Amino acid sequence: MTSQLILNKNEANFLQEVSTIYYMNPIQARIDSWVKQSGNEKDGWRMVWDHLNEILVSAQDDIEQILNKRLAFGEISNKSQARKSIAKKIYSQAIIYTFIQNKLVKNISDRIFIASTKYPTLDFDRLVTINVGEETQKLEPDLTIYSVKEDSKLDRCIILFLKTSLKENLDRVYEWKLLMEIAMSDCEVRDKYDISYNPPTIPLVCFVTVNFYDEINNPQHRGMFKFFDRAFIGKPIDTQSTNFISPLSTLIDFANQNLT
Repeated sequence: MTSQLILNKNEANFLQEVSTIYYMNPIQARIDSWVKQSGNEKDGWRMVWDHLNEILVSAQDDIEQILNKRLAFGEISNKSQARKSIAKKIYSQAIIYTFIQNKLVKNISDRIFIASTKYPTLDFDRLVTINVGEETQKLEPDLTIYSVKEDSKLDRCIILFLKTSLKENLDRVYEWKLLMEIAMSDCEVRDKYDISYNPPTIPLVCFVTVNFYDEINNPQHRGMFKFFDRAFIGKPIDTQSTNFISPLSTLIDFANQNLT
């Protein structure tokens, strides 16, 4: 089966364009190298997700050199600002890139797709809009993994919130998830505040971190993970002693089981 049949238009476009994104070159090279060194392409693409932390950290010096050159040539005016601008994009696009590669080696069902705000495939607005009286509470997910019906309408989906640090407005995310749970419950709180939620499908809400700052063992932060359907980390962990968060590689099986 060709990649054109496995990928949708937006995924195929991303795969073509990723090598032209200047800050993704050192990331893509390191991901590809890690998979090649693993000795098994199929397993390598699955397990590389558990090493995103070290890959992103190891590429920082190369990215700094790229930013220095762009600053010298007048392509950017403020290196600090540019660094902040691309930090979240690198994380998101690294996951999109590895997701697509996992589809190509058939670790992920070809019925499952990935979308970001840059590549909106379907209208996901109702998924993230909760009504509170005449007001709305809306939270834009970083990525959406989804499947479609035969008529190409949305079937099932997982929305992902990506954070390099647990200080990045994580409370805003889990508060939205709690509000979603209230909206779907038959309770006095829902009626009192006139909370309603009418999505095309009930999404699973997941959290993904690379734990740059070793924050996951903070009890206060760990308590937040309970509000998500699943939390994942792109860093090797002891799965026997860490039951509140899962290796990012397990997102593959989680998606296959819940979206097909």
